[in-house]
Amino acid sequence: MSKSKSPNNSGTIALNKKARHEYFLEDKFEAGVALQGWEVKSIRAGKANISDTYVIIRDGEAYLLGAQIQPLLAASSHVVCDSERSRKLLLKKRELDKLIGASEREGYSIVATAMYWKHHLVKLEIYLAKGKKSHDKRDTVKERDWQRQKSRILKHNAR
Repeated sequence: MSKSKSPNNSGTIALNKKARHEYFLEDKFEAGVALQGWEVKSIRAGKANISDTYVIIRDGEAYLLGAQIQPLLAASSHVVCDSERSRKLLLKKRELDKLIGASEREGYSIVATAMYWKHHLVKLEIYLAKGKKSHDKRDTVKERDWQRQKSRILKHNAR
């Protein structure tokens, strides 16, 4: 008997596209997310959003704030569903130490960029990031436009 695949074949649950525009992303980490049962069911139904999320360090632990997981309509009545509660991130001690050091001493932000399935577990891709200034954002847009123009020119010349 073969396993049934989810409708989203790539395994991606939610993306934070704004993070690449707002920050210079440097070091990548993969963290597990401590979820309740109703949250996993909602994620399977595609009701997760991480567009305005960030990670904070509190008492030597990492927490995801701002992630919205909307409860299903058929959720149990005896479970209190808080769609924006802070969720603990599961990281190794060495990774936590690196995140704490970079965010406190060097002024880095910790940004969540993607939530995805890894086998049967929900994982979160987080980055150590530095905020971009407005002129950096303009440079990024200019570079992206140039790459697009260059590919059009090459495609047109190939014909």
